[in-house]
Amino acid sequence: MRLLENELALYIFRAPRREVLDFRPKSRCKPKRKMEPLRPTSVVRFGTYEVSLQSGEVRKSGLRIRIQQQPMRLLEILLARPGQVVTREELRRQVWPNESFGDFDQALNIAIGKLRGALGDSAESPRFIETLPKRGYRFIADVSVVEEDTHPGRAFSEGDLPAKVSAQEAVRIEPARHQLSLRSWVMVALALVLSLSVLAVWVFRSPGRAPTGIRSLAVLPLDNLSGDPSQDYFADGMTDELITDLAHIGALRVISRTSVMTYKHARKPLPEIARELNVDAVVEGTVLRSGEQVRITAQLIQARDDKHLWAERYEGNVRDTLALQKKVASAIAEQIRIEVTPQEQAALKKTKIVNPEAYESYLKGRYFWNKRTADGLQAAVAYFQQAIEEDPSYAQAYAGLADSYNLLGDWEYGALPPSEAYPKAKAAAIKALELDNSLGEAHTSLAFSLDVFDWDWDSAEREYRRAIELNPGYATAHHWYADHLSEMGRNDEAIAEMRKAEHLDPLSLIISADMAGILLVAHRDDDALEQSRKAANMDANFAIAHLELGQAFVQKRSYKEAVAEFQKAITLSGGSISSYANLAYAYALSKRRGEALKIVNDLKTRSTRNASEIALMYVGLGDKNEAMRWLEKAFEAHFNPSILVRPAFDPLRSDPRFQNLEHRIGLPATPAPG
Repeated sequence: MRLLENELALYIFRAPRREVLDFRPKSRCKPKRKMEPLRPTSVVRFGTYEVSLQSGEVRKSGLRIRIQQQPMRLLEILLARPGQVVTREELRRQVWPNESFGDFDQALNIAIGKLRGALGDSAESPRFIETLPKRGYRFIADVSVVEEDTHPGRAFSEGDLPAKVSAQEAVRIEPARHQLSLRSWVMVALALVLSLSVLAVWVFRSPGRAPTGIRSLAVLPLDNLSGDPSQDYFADGMTDELITDLAHIGALRVISRTSVMTYKHARKPLPEIARELNVDAVVEGTVLRSGEQVRITAQLIQARDDKHLWAERYEGNVRDTLALQKKVASAIAEQIRIEVTPQEQAALKKTKIVNPEAYESYLKGRYFWNKRTADGLQAAVAYFQQAIEEDPSYAQAYAGLADSYNLLGDWEYGALPPSEAYPKAKAAAIKALELDNSLGEAHTSLAFSLDVFDWDWDSAEREYRRAIELNPGYATAHHWYADHLSEMGRNDEAIAEMRKAEHLDPLSLIISADMAGILLVAHRDDDALEQSRKAANMDANFAIAHLELGQAFVQKRSYKEAVAEFQKAITLSGGSISSYANLAYAYALSKRRGEALKIVNDLKTRSTRNASEIALMYVGLGDKNEAMRWLEKAFEAHFNPSILVRPAFDPLRSDPRFQNLEHRIGLPATPAPG
């Protein structure tokens, strides 16, 4: 029972100071008065914590904290017997009655670790939960029942939170499953439960057992056990890397980061999350970093019956972090018995020793890149450049830098002129591929800059195809390739490719909104309207969803509704040029010419970097000459020509000047719809 013997080592890291730890058993339990048995409606207090057994909620100094289902169940059991030893076998019978002994050991270790992390406790200096080696655990703090919780919705409601508490501080917890069993029932059913457990273990461990049937999974955000919220970037980075490693397996659908991160502070049970993401299994775990040491724990859970299939712990130096992640990914692939090609096996085994400082800078860069704001992208550039300075051979840092410059030059952010952003993106992507030609992310970044700035459509397509071949689970590659296909007039292929991106990242706002844009280009106006509404319903504060919805209303000639959506997009985006241009376009089509001209004149004085948007407004005003003059300005500035395939430019498609512009850019001629 190696895992039992190593239980004491579960939390040996202490930061920042190192001390020699004394692991000799010590009883820290003070004599306590006998406590009345807990009722299901009890509210229990220890230290600054209060626990409502009826609602399954925990608060610290009045603020709700997040504790997941199994750690919460452990807490309930320990609180019911303060000062007494609760054996591991008792916990197994009450919480994991159907688990094999090896799987139970790891599941219990992980659950205790999460409980201690939530309570700010530690194994070596416990304030609440004491470990008794090879025996079990004991709750050592004073426990008292403070009230009967007869109105849990009122007693533990969000309205009780202080007005100034941030959303991050007011973290919701997962409701606990109350499995309070009568002692008599346990005694009667024990023999049957043990017999079934042995049978289940035998069936599961049999060499010829059938595959698990897992073909899709989600890696939920790994919990940061450091107790320091500023270390969240490290745990988020570990989650990203594990997703990336597993996404290389073509036969496995792995949900992308954007979708899983919405569950970072979720209170939902795992089976419910799995149903929402439409996956067969979920991976959850923890990350604990202390100085140069890191520990990753992970467990694989089958969704349909909330059953633990596998759990393991990996420890090492920060320099070994990438290797540890590869081991986790390989173990998961082995457990679910998915078909892995020789190329994918090589990718899972391929590791690189990275300078710890460079790796930390890289994780911070990805953390800010994922915020998808202009300020966040600028911060990401600084961190990726710092990572490159610390390790000039770090290919992933160059890929991250390329991704950042690509978005900084895109119309959605417009933080840098395209003539500055895209050449830097291309150079960084090429450097990344020189260092490691197997990086699907770098091929995707290179393809994007070849598309929107170089207009080298054939080379871009080759890079997109290579990226998807190397990393079939990379949603961004499918997303940007769909945009490329749309620009090439291959609408059916574009829609199919965007569906793949949506399948991999079902909760991505930008993928949902861009799907609406592709449907508009294909002149599937009703579908575009429905998709735009879906994107806006996912997040009412997402500006681009309202921008797409406004364009869909324009195509339906519902100008009043279009104007309202564009005005929302302007407010939510902080005044984006594209939103203003589309508002002027809608004003012009709805005979509000004066309001349209006011916006045109205002934008012409504010910026000439968005010449294509100014051309759009003149199309709405019916002035084709001015529209073409501004499109020529956009051509000279090497604009992103994807705007030209939008339905708003249909009135120009029969104009020879517009056809000549398409030819010079390399876009296929797009005849006006009949």
